Amino acid sequence: MKLYNAPAPNPRRARSFLAEKGIEIPRVDLDLLAGENRTAEFRKINSLRQVPVLELDNGSVITESLAICRYLEELHPEPPLFGTTPRDRARIEMWNGRITNEIFIRIGNVALNTLPFFAGRRVQVAAFAEAERNVVPEKWGWLDAELADGRPFIAGGAFSVADITGMAASQPGEMLGIEIPTALSNVRHWDERVRARPSWSV
Repeated sequence: MKLYNAPAPNPRRARSFLAEKGIEIPRVDLDLLAGENRTAEFRKINSLRQVPVLELDNGSVITESLAICRYLEELHPEPPLFGTTPRDRARIEMWNGRITNEIFIRIGNVALNTLPFFAGRRVQVAAFAEAERNVVPEKWGWLDAELADGRPFIAGGAFSVADITGMAASQPGEMLGIEIPTALSNVRHWDERVRARPSWSV
C-alpha cells in the first residue's frame, strides 16, 4: 500500500489515524502549490484530483479520508478508533458526523473562500466565508456545552476518529485566526489533551 498525501486537513486525518494505529506505509507527498494533484497522471488515480488516496497492493484505490480510516481499522483493529460495541460505533459515527458538519466543513469553507491558493480554482464568495467564520465560535461553544459532562474525548472516555476530525479542524482554524475561544474551558482542555498526543504533529 501507499498513501498519496499533502499538507492539508483531509490527508491529515489519514496521517493521524495511521499514527494512532502505529502503522507505517509508504507515502507519496504531492506538491499542491505546483499542481501535482491536477496532472493527467494523478487524475487517473483519483478523478476528483483530491488527496488523500490509499493505493492498495493490487492497484485499486480508496479515496476519502474517512473511508481510508475505516479500511485501516478493518486491517488493524487495535487500538479501536471506531468503537467495539454497537452503541459505541454508533456514537462515534454520530460524533464524527457532528464535528465534520458543524465545525470541520465550516472552517474548510473559510479556507476555500479566502485563501489565494483557491482563487484560480473556484469562485470565492467573501460574504459566505465571513458568515462561516462568524458561526465557528458558536459551534465550538456548542461542543463546550456537550463536553460539560466531564468526558475526556468527544465521543466518550476513549480517543476515537471523532477526535481526529476535531484535531483536523482545530489546527487550520488556528491558522485562519478562528481559534477556540478562551472562555470555552471544556473544549480548551480537550484541545490540550489531543495536542499532547504524538498524532498531533504528523
